Amino acid sequence: MIRITFAAIVFGLAAGAAHADGKDVFGIWLTQSQTAKLEITDCGDGTPCGRVVWIDPASLPEGLTAETSLDVNNPDPAMQDRPVLGLMMLSGFEARRRDWRGGEIYDPEEGRTYGSRLKRLDDGTLEVKGCVGPFCQTQVWQPATLEEG
Repeated sequence: MIRITFAAIVFGLAAGAAHADGKDVFGIWLTQSQTAKLEITDCGDGTPCGRVVWIDPASLPEGLTAETSLDVNNPDPAMQDRPVLGLMMLSGFEARRRDWRGGEIYDPEEGRTYGSRLKRLDDGTLEVKGCVGPFCQTQVWQPATLEEG
């Protein structure tokens, strides 16, 4: 009985420590505007990459669906025909001690790419910063699943 209790305590402490790790950004996230969900996975080198996996149908112009919504605001005409669903929006990050920095976030609504930082907060949310030079705008994304619609 004592071993089970001790194991449960150790496991609980380890889970708490992992949860508090600001670099644990992997998973599915609902954007602050609640109009899209991104799935952040390993790019293949241990760094995070984020793709659009869901778009709120109510946020789309009449006549468009998540499947037909295109990257029309992209300044590169060759990219304006690509679907927003599945679009890589987060990439290029480098691990820091408590977060990810030096990455980029693409905003298909503006057709612009910004410098970005990612950090998992202690409450389980994701802090996402988009920056132009030293000026940053911060959003807080909520953990999500695809089933939540």
